[in-house]
Amino acid sequence: MSIDVRPAAVFEDVKALIGPKRPDASVCWCLSYRIPSTLNNAMRGHERGEYVARLLEEGPLGVLAYDGDTPVGWAAIAPRSATTFARNRKIPHVDDLPVWSLWCIRVRPGHRGRGISHDLIEGAVAFAREQGAPAVEAYPLDNGGAKVDLTMAYAGLRANFEAAGFRHAADTTSVLSGHPRVLMRRDLD
Repeated sequence: MSIDVRPAAVFEDVKALIGPKRPDASVCWCLSYRIPSTLNNAMRGHERGEYVARLLEEGPLGVLAYDGDTPVGWAAIAPRSATTFARNRKIPHVDDLPVWSLWCIRVRPGHRGRGISHDLIEGAVAFAREQGAPAVEAYPLDNGGAKVDLTMAYAGLRANFEAAGFRHAADTTSVLSGHPRVLMRRDLD
């Protein structure tokens, strides 16, 4: 199996990974950290997908992993300043470097356990580097090897980021699914 990671620019492919099974469902669409919470909480059903389609007109929203022509994985990445992490009180700022945030990794059922999350992390880092990012931050779960509910594993796992060359940069006060999140960073210079 050869996985190709590309900028997430095709709406139907993005929809296949983060859109709902039912078009009227109000799923995340990976908007919760990308837009202000008041706007995120106000949108329902079709509005969410339409909003993502408009955002894609401005450029990629992250990266997608493909197995052939089939999108099988997603990673959200953007400048931290363009996300709610810019104002998040639970996730600290390490310094004033204009870092990019990598906050969501999703692999389609049936494709998990093949290392695609590792491909997505590397692809997201490469995308950020191409856009001029000096560093990438992630805020994964520090689960210490404990099982994590897949619904809440979207933040990624500390071990996966360590394997990708990220280093622990700070603790946070954020907790998901009973596990603390840590701030991991990979410098790109």
